[in-house]
Amino acid sequence: MTDVTNRFETVPKLWGRITGPSIGILLLAIVLVFAFGLPIVNETSPTAQSLVNALQPPSLDTLLGYDHLGRSMSVRLAAALRLSLGIAFATLITTAFIGVALGALASWRGGWLDRLLVLFADSVVALPALLIVLIAGLILPTQPLAFWAGLSATLWVEIFRLTRATIRARIAAPAVEAAKLLGFGPLYIFRTHLWPELAPVLRATFALTFAAVVMGVAALGFVSVGVRAPTPELGLMMVELLPYWREAPWALLQPVIATMMTLLALTLIAGGKTT
Repeated sequence: MTDVTNRFETVPKLWGRITGPSIGILLLAIVLVFAFGLPIVNETSPTAQSLVNALQPPSLDTLLGYDHLGRSMSVRLAAALRLSLGIAFATLITTAFIGVALGALASWRGGWLDRLLVLFADSVVALPALLIVLIAGLILPTQPLAFWAGLSATLWVEIFRLTRATIRARIAAPAVEAAKLLGFGPLYIFRTHLWPELAPVLRATFALTFAAVVMGVAALGFVSVGVRAPTPELGLMMVELLPYWREAPWALLQPVIATMMTLLALTLIAGGKTT
């Protein structure tokens, strides 16, 4: 009887250890395993068509069914997720480097350089992100590259502002002043004294930036300003399957659920880092 009671008492304790970030990491892991693991077990091309299988529902042979052109939904969904996650990762790396570098430079140098960089950041925010993506699409040869360039050109501003504000509040600390007097260079001071204070603040912003790119790519695809068919992309898949929502609602829901699941995972991860 005592053993049974102890087991019931441990259930609330275990449940209390389940946090938002842990759920988010689990959801994101599921998305990543599906997106990058499916090609290992299924080498079908995401553009391969078989009109005989058009709008066939999920079955044991094909777990997610086929779309209106007889293309495998599971293969196309995995390819669309890889595209969105790849663009988001490349954009995050670029925006993080630009935002942190310019923010640290502005707060370290101050003066006219600080004012110039702040003015430039404010000017970038005033420009519509969609316009910048469209301009990049006219210049660059491929649409994913245009997504990366256009979104990177706008999303670095938030990281810049956060970096600048955090370092400005820390740069006058005694430890930093002592390091300057001892002759240590800016890179050493940034790595040793400033980055440990900055990194926890930026983690939530990084997760939200990643989510913003995934949402932005899907939104642009949904209004037909993104990747062109037959390349699979989450927003474009929604547009293609929308006319068949009565015949195959399960097909339309798949890219919607995949997008929502990815955004929910990143939001939960970011929410945990802000507490």
